[in-house]
Amino acid sequence: MTAAVRRRPSQTAATGLAAALACAFAVWTGGSWYAVAHDERAAFARTRDEVLQAGEQGVQNMNTLDHGDLAHGLDLWEESATGDLLKELKDSRKQFERQVESAGTTTTAKVLSGAVTELDERAGRARVMVAIRITVVAADHASSTKDSRMLGELTRTPAGWKLSRLGQAPVGDAAGPSATPSAGPPTPSGS
Repeated sequence: MTAAVRRRPSQTAATGLAAALACAFAVWTGGSWYAVAHDERAAFARTRDEVLQAGEQGVQNMNTLDHGDLAHGLDLWEESATGDLLKELKDSRKQFERQVESAGTTTTAKVLSGAVTELDERAGRARVMVAIRITVVAADHASSTKDSRMLGELTRTPAGWKLSRLGQAPVGDAAGPSATPSAGPPTPSGS
């Protein structure tokens, strides 16, 4: 003889309610995830953050050079650049090596702040302004520090965003709406 399992109506209702709530939560969570994952504003913000990080790191790299580890520093310069800037760095590498070895200087840069001033995702171009503190230590161990604002243009590459132009931001009367970074790399002393 088989005994029929009887459930109380309240148990069945509670189980059904729990299942319905679990399904509703899954739909709500999935919908929220989908909305965030496909939100153009969120994607643009992520790209802007990537550009800023790459710009700040590139500017720091391009203003840091140790005469005792010159090859590594110049490699970082090249890894941070693309386009005409990269070509100019490669073409001028031997000259930079001679100048820095002769001067015996070590230049370090620290990023103070940065901002993306322009971003065109479709074209793969962006501009940043980065404030840095540059410290130059001479061969006689005398050091000097200066703060500088740099303008950088970045280009999206398969390896990420890289500097395609870099120059000092103009100040005073020289600053205007058409101010753009120079195509050339920073001087070997980092200024």
